[in-house]
Amino acid sequence: MIVDSDVISRHVIADYLRHCGYGVVEAATTDEAITALSEASLGIDVILCDVGAIGSQPAFGLAHWVRSHQPQLEVRLAGSLEGVADTAADLCESGPHLIKPYEPEAVVDYVKQLRAARNRARET
Repeated sequence: MIVDSDVISRHVIADYLRHCGYGVVEAATTDEAITALSEASLGIDVILCDVGAIGSQPAFGLAHWVRSHQPQLEVRLAGSLEGVADTAADLCESGPHLIKPYEPEAVVDYVKQLRAARNRARET
């Protein structure tokens, strides 16, 4: 599954993967992705999601949802370092929560969010 609100980027990578023999499901938003993930017949096993994906929850939220509801799936977030830092900083301001037992990836994401917020505070 490719999750990206930029239709050109999404179609380019989806077409390339199809050319390589993969079945691809496309989603323009994180909400569309969650809807598609509820359809077992689609056989989704890998999700590539733009870190700037739009929807009722951001890409990090989608990744967390997948880990909670379908942990067998592989989720990879993609984007520029600047985009990741901006998104993480925004999430930090809205109060992300870590749940015990800690997932190593969640801790790393949280640390990145804290550092991004600190850097933004220094710039102002």
